[in-house]
Amino acid sequence: MGRKQYIHRREVHPDPKFNDVVVTKFINSLLRQGERSTAERVFYGAVDIIKERTGEDGMKLFKKGLENVKPLLEVKSRRVGGATYQVPIEVKPARRQSLASRWIIDSANGRPEHSMQERLAAEIIEASNARGGAMKKREDVHKMADANKAFAHYRW
Repeated sequence: MGRKQYIHRREVHPDPKFNDVVVTKFINSLLRQGERSTAERVFYGAVDIIKERTGEDGMKLFKKGLENVKPLLEVKSRRVGGATYQVPIEVKPARRQSLASRWIIDSANGRPEHSMQERLAAEIIEASNARGGAMKKREDVHKMADANKAFAHYRW
């Protein structure tokens, strides 16, 4: 792939139930082997479980959890004069959202509950309360960026 070329983003259509593009992107991250109907069933079931457990709107808690998990900084490897430095950089909004979605799904996969709906619901509830595996991942990334602040001048 050539360098410094503009990446054309595909247009994502909103999901049928909540009419939200963020939900569609989350469901796309949840997909396994193209099973969209299964991924939708898992996500919508998780939202229903959230509403049942907390008594609050499931979509509001999902959005709050996603916002809590989004990273502000990350480190990127830069090679300067034979040495490789971990340079902290700001995360672009589209990447923030995709990283947060990925971390929530990965943390949900590692949980002990029986069905994926229950695991995803539990992880989203914990993320909305600023706890859980996805929040730990975010904190680790921020700590790494903070520890490598000295190399920030290598950013370009």
